Amino acid sequence: MRRFAIWSLAGAISIALTMVVFFPAEWIAAIVEKQTAGRLTLGDAHGTLWRGSAFIGGAPSGDDPLTPLLPGRFSWRISPSILLAQVHVELDNDAVLSQPVTVTGNWRQWTVSPGAMLLPAERLAALGAPLNTIQPSGQMRLSWETLQLTRQHGTLGIAGTMHLEMKDIGSRMSAVKPLGSYDLELDWHETQAEVKLRTISGPMLLSGSGSFGDGRLQFSGTAQAETGQEQRLANFLNLLGQRRQTGGKDVIALEFK
Repeated sequence: MRRFAIWSLAGAISIALTMVVFFPAEWIAAIVEKQTAGRLTLGDAHGTLWRGSAFIGGAPSGDDPLTPLLPGRFSWRISPSILLAQVHVELDNDAVLSQPVTVTGNWRQWTVSPGAMLLPAERLAALGAPLNTIQPSGQMRLSWETLQLTRQHGTLGIAGTMHLEMKDIGSRMSAVKPLGSYDLELDWHETQAEVKLRTISGPMLLSGSGSFGDGRLQFSGTAQAETGQEQRLANFLNLLGQRRQTGGKDVIALEFK
């Protein structure tokens, strides 16, 4: 009986170790989907928990197929030290990331190395009106310095600053191309980020501030034409919001609530 118990325990340990070593990457999709409350999942996952690759997609609803949200495939390497509560993860995607990103820490706190990510401007339409009407195009680059992430009571807190650089932004609703280049700063404090928008260059001037958290943007700002461009941009600016007088100038109010 004792020998049987020893062999049973050895068998159970062997099965457990095999599952840990060969934990399939497909199973991670369910974990990602749960941790992001159904907003994201992994598609066409290959490899194992420790070393694999997949594309990032929005969780499908109904009969809608899972489609990539970003170009290319993300590959990862996870150190076995995670079993000892020491996290060391390397992420890479040549089509999106400027350089591999490293995540280190423990099971509750992580440090994300500096990096940058290219994003399609078309994704701005997901923020709702009026962006879903004007259908923006152009190049976007999200960059960050070192970020500190902390997980407490089921929520993820972030400390650090990000910049969303929007270059040569255009719209199918405007003959003026490009409308301009802009910088959106996100200063993260736990689950909320203070947002500031400024114009880098271009005939359409944008500015404003607000906050972002829980997938929701609250923003108050203005849009106006550069001196001499008022007539060319008049019709397009009317699509963005209501006109008002600010400092003796005719501007468009930008409101996201």
